[in-house]
Amino acid sequence: MRTKIVAGNWKMNCDLAEMEDLLGEIKNQLDSVSNDVHLMVAPSFTNLYPAFQSLRETNIHVAAQNMHQEQNGAFTGEVSVEMLKGVGVKNVILGHSERRSIFHETNALLAEKVNTALAKKMNIIFCVGEELKSRKEAKHIEVVKEQLEKGLFHIKAENFKNVVIAYEPVWAIGTGETATPEQAQEMHAEIRKMIADQYNSAIADEVSILYGGSVKPANAKEIFSKKDVDGGLIGGASLKADDFLAIANSF
Repeated sequence: MRTKIVAGNWKMNCDLAEMEDLLGEIKNQLDSVSNDVHLMVAPSFTNLYPAFQSLRETNIHVAAQNMHQEQNGAFTGEVSVEMLKGVGVKNVILGHSERRSIFHETNALLAEKVNTALAKKMNIIFCVGEELKSRKEAKHIEVVKEQLEKGLFHIKAENFKNVVIAYEPVWAIGTGETATPEQAQEMHAEIRKMIADQYNSAIADEVSILYGGSVKPANAKEIFSKKDVDGGLIGGASLKADDFLAIANSF
């Protein structure tokens, strides 16, 4: 059975005091969430260690929002995989659409980051998704396939045990727009087929694929009910404890 995951990507939000308040609210209501659902939060780099310390007695995992592809060196302002592991972080989000668009991260660069993360036994949430223009031109499947082929499909089959995929239509991130449950299911099924074609059906059936794009308590249940949707990579709604946990209880 595939793992059900709800991961909160906090982006550049929450200073230390705000994060501590938010985590406190989440922990106070944690008993309401099924043990079958894996929760994850991705705070800013400065809050990773305090988050790890706060959550170490819970089953909530901490993820970094990014990492550098090199082990160390003259890369001012960057954070390496060993630095993440050194503060207890074993999960990292790679390829988020904002990293691709704002910071111009290419598929080739992401492939390097994937290699570095896997070499150090990190767990990866690998993000893919199309912009509105590609969706309107019916090229959304083609775009996602290219992102997977050039950024992820070079890894060995056995490394997929450390990979989760997040499909995030760029046009639905932070816009209030959401892919319909049917659109989400279509792409998730296509991604699963791409994995089966590249590797095998066993791996395709086991990998968790999350939907990201304006998921809220009001729409999470219908989206999560789809056959190939295994949870969500949640943005704004994850900054409110009640909303985040309501989403986690939507399976």
